[in-house]
Amino acid sequence: MLLTDEKINFLTNKARENRKLVIEMLMNSGSGHTGGPLGLAEIMTSLYFGILNHEPENPSWPERDRLVVSNGHICPSLYASMAQAGYFPIEELSTLRRYDSRLQGHPERLKLPGLETTSGPLGEGLGQTLGMVLADRLDRGCGSQRFFYCLLSDGELQEGSTWEAIMSAGKEAPHNMIAIVDRNHIQIDGMTEEIMPLEPLTEKWRAFGWQAQEIDGHSFEEIFEAIGQAKAVFGRPSVIIAHTISGKGVLSWERKYEWHGKIPNVQEGKKAIEDLK
Repeated sequence: MLLTDEKINFLTNKARENRKLVIEMLMNSGSGHTGGPLGLAEIMTSLYFGILNHEPENPSWPERDRLVVSNGHICPSLYASMAQAGYFPIEELSTLRRYDSRLQGHPERLKLPGLETTSGPLGEGLGQTLGMVLADRLDRGCGSQRFFYCLLSDGELQEGSTWEAIMSAGKEAPHNMIAIVDRNHIQIDGMTEEIMPLEPLTEKWRAFGWQAQEIDGHSFEEIFEAIGQAKAVFGRPSVIIAHTISGKGVLSWERKYEWHGKIPNVQEGKKAIEDLK
């Protein structure tokens, strides 16, 4: 996809609105996660407004690409992009985490059309994605034109089940499986490299047979270029390790693990929204 200046401006405005909606949702709900959702605004915007082959007005369209969100706690950013894309009214975002809401604190597939999986416990999404890919291979053969994306946190790369899925996918070598790692170096208790070091991360994925790239997860140009390269690979799965900043857009929250699972009060939220402008 050619990214013109006009398209980049469009995406930039959508990402800024994504962050604003996330902050508003969290203020309304009184609970949730802040750092991760704010850091994923560019990636979510890129997926829903340029990368995914999907039809918001027809969420069950059989030919759609699949997006599995393994790190379900970042769902405010997911919901914000889905609402902007037209899956449901923007006004419904104010119901985040209510008991009777379709927008639960971790996505529930049977509640909201457009979700591919129910997520919450970390370490499950990549295996689920591989299962979908292999089922698609049985149905359509190795030449399937659908792509299967899995968004993961870097913290869940500490889960053994994730590495089993990485190893299995390396063996099965599906060309249409693309993992995107939110590499913000932060998890709920601190920095990933202090709790359980992950580096050298890119080399580890390559050792398991994956085509691996590292990008700036806030650059639309790098996001789209990396997806293009991943789609051009045949005979192995691809991973994009996207370096992001937790809490991106609100300077006082950026790179602070304390904001992983903390929410803003009304005063903090209103100031943060002003800072986004």
